[in-house]
Amino acid sequence: MGAAAGRWAGPARGRDPPLPRLEAPGGPMNPADPRVAVVVVTWNGRGHLARCLPALAAQTWPAVEVVVADNGSTDGTVAWLAETWPAVRVLALGANLGFAEANNRAIRATDTRWVALLNNDTLPSPGWVAASMAAARADARIGAVASRMLFMDDPGTINSAGIAVDRAGIAWDRLGGAPAADGDAPAAVFGASAGAALYRRAALDDVAEPGPDGAPAVFDPRFFMYLEDVDLAWRLQLRGWRCAYAPEARVLHHGSASAGEGSAFKNRLLARNKVWTVVKNYPAGPLLAWCPAIVAYDLGSAPYRLLFQGQTAAVRGRIDALAGLGPVLRQRRRIQARRTATWAEVSLGLEPLASPWGVLRRYRHLARRRGDGPRAVSDSSADA
Repeated sequence: MGAAAGRWAGPARGRDPPLPRLEAPGGPMNPADPRVAVVVVTWNGRGHLARCLPALAAQTWPAVEVVVADNGSTDGTVAWLAETWPAVRVLALGANLGFAEANNRAIRATDTRWVALLNNDTLPSPGWVAASMAAARADARIGAVASRMLFMDDPGTINSAGIAVDRAGIAWDRLGGAPAADGDAPAAVFGASAGAALYRRAALDDVAEPGPDGAPAVFDPRFFMYLEDVDLAWRLQLRGWRCAYAPEARVLHHGSASAGEGSAFKNRLLARNKVWTVVKNYPAGPLLAWCPAIVAYDLGSAPYRLLFQGQTAAVRGRIDALAGLGPVLRQRRRIQARRTATWAEVSLGLEPLASPWGVLRRYRHLARRRGDGPRAVSDSSADA
């Protein structure tokens, strides 16, 4: 959306020139600024964008800016966007940098007080941004807002109503697989799925970590994709920020459009990133106290996948995690040194431990929808 425009105008009509690009943020922000930047990461997702962008153009919120971060697509996405959607700001990254880093760069390229993240394979309801903003503005301590994500092929079933995490560090989609009506009530939740979420800029700035290039990184670039939103949720919690679930912020989600639900690629990253998330974010005392349970669940899940699902990816992911612990431990020192919330406060948002079969039930709704897909990146998931 251009600075002179009152609303995002939608697709081109004729030969409208592209709007000028925003510069990177600099200087103080206006607290009354209602603008919301919606960031959409894509990789060969032109078909998905053709459905997602009209839904963003139809938002009832009066000040929506759309930024598409393209991870080196080869399907003509960048040229198509320039021709068809000149009001959309495009960050042509030129290579597949991952969901995490693509979002980092897009967030740094915006100057709004509010940033929404949206998967390209979604259809947000017209009131999605407005409902998210209403929830965020209810309390200055709310740093993130989770959406009610429903399966596109089964809109009566919840995909995600925020992120839930138990004391062993296992994260999953809250209410995943439940009837849509089960998500009718607003709630405080541990975190928001980055597939459809609103963030307060001040909260993101507060928890950003220096990336490999020294630039502030909201998401850990080393994660590439998967669980980067869980890691962010932990850092927000440790700094005292809250996350609200807004049931009226409805989004239909295709699911795993860029990486197959059950692919070895996904399972390897999930296994690695789960270990890194726990190591970075658990304070020393709780980490020692819960270490037996964490290790037991971790050791139990890898052989299960190996013996019963024929997958070696989870084992390889654990090995990758151990091999990459050096930078993670340095991040841990910074994160724990800046922690302001007590463990008692953080643990209020954690779920109790489940039995091993109870853990498996958390992901049954995803198992029914598994399919192979290209190893790409425009997806975020909290299942590990």
